[in-house]
Amino acid sequence: MKGRLARGLVLAGCLALAGAAGAAEPLRVGTPADYAPFSIDDPAAPGGVDGFDVALLRAFASDRGLALEWVRFRWPELATALAAGRFELAAGGITVRPERSLIGRFSVPLATSGALVLVRVASPATSLEALDRPGITLAVNAGGHLEQVTRLQFPRARLLALPRNAAVRSALLEGRADGAVTDTLEAPSWERGAAGLRRLGPFTQDRKAWLVRADRPELARAIDDWLLAREADGTLGRLRARWLGPETTATARPLDALLAAVDERMALMPAVAEAKRRSTRALRDPEREARVLEAGQAAVREAAARLGSRPPPEADVRALYRALIDGALAIEQATLERPAGAAPVADLEREIRPALVRLGERIADLVVRLPTPLAPAEARAAATAALRTPDLPAAARDRIADAIAALASARPAPSQ
Repeated sequence: MKGRLARGLVLAGCLALAGAAGAAEPLRVGTPADYAPFSIDDPAAPGGVDGFDVALLRAFASDRGLALEWVRFRWPELATALAAGRFELAAGGITVRPERSLIGRFSVPLATSGALVLVRVASPATSLEALDRPGITLAVNAGGHLEQVTRLQFPRARLLALPRNAAVRSALLEGRADGAVTDTLEAPSWERGAAGLRRLGPFTQDRKAWLVRADRPELARAIDDWLLAREADGTLGRLRARWLGPETTATARPLDALLAAVDERMALMPAVAEAKRRSTRALRDPEREARVLEAGQAAVREAAARLGSRPPPEADVRALYRALIDGALAIEQATLERPAGAAPVADLEREIRPALVRLGERIADLVVRLPTPLAPAEARAAATAALRTPDLPAAARDRIADAIAALASARPAPSQ
């Protein structure tokens, strides 16, 4: 009965989406179309664009009976274009970053990558450290994730921030830059036809996802439902192998996606701490913590009802959210012990807490989908690899992992 109810709810959501975005109102997707292999200009392809994200979105639209409209934007315009409603979601190699979590709702991750620098074989630089000095010029695409991490990694080098991504590669090949910043998934396309290049790095670990408008929760849930199902049936893996290479790993399995959502939540904690610093609020707020615990339990119950599954024991749910709160407080404390600075400047009530609510809904949804059983050792190993936010203590990370393992072991298998 519950299984039929879940399938009915999914079908109803699909019909609602199709009705909201039919031929007259297509699903508008913002993309830069300059970031291989995720999204690239291709006049021969439908809509003039192709790539991994594009192929995946076409499959989603086909399954949902939706028409797609591709809306071009440049990387510095991402936040303003999404907020202005130019498109319902952004795709094309969007990196999960905390300031982007504030403006929309990320999907479960699609892929992982790492930033690196391409240099000429003849370059005297043989390490990343050798690039961080005066006299070195590094070319990077302006306005996106790579520019930000490059400025942090190489503060003494000169940055040549270029508005067109293709111009970054050209700057290296033409000798106007000593290195070109790209990532592990784009680098192969830049290396083709350009003999004599070598890689330094990677120096980051990043997740790629789609960014949905904050006011489209039904679209975000439908996308996550679909991506999790396509990971399970192998469709997502086959598209990854075709576009990203055969060695790419799965990211949209429930445990991986849950840990990614937890990491995204933790990455917002420095902004929470800075907001508290500016408003002179106390670090601890027992009343707020109690509301977070209650809201987490309610969200898991609602997710279980939507998915046609019995919710896990409330004591286990509470243990997870308590571990999340304590881990968050540890990061906030470490942030407040340093001078004000690097975290995004955001309003706690109007920007940060709505983002945390959106993340909380995704976390609850994934808790209900956890595989059973899940050994604590497996959960700890996965958490060690996935929870990358600086200042999260190892003990707090292990508590989160143990709570997830307990939830999975206590949760009954979904009804058929």
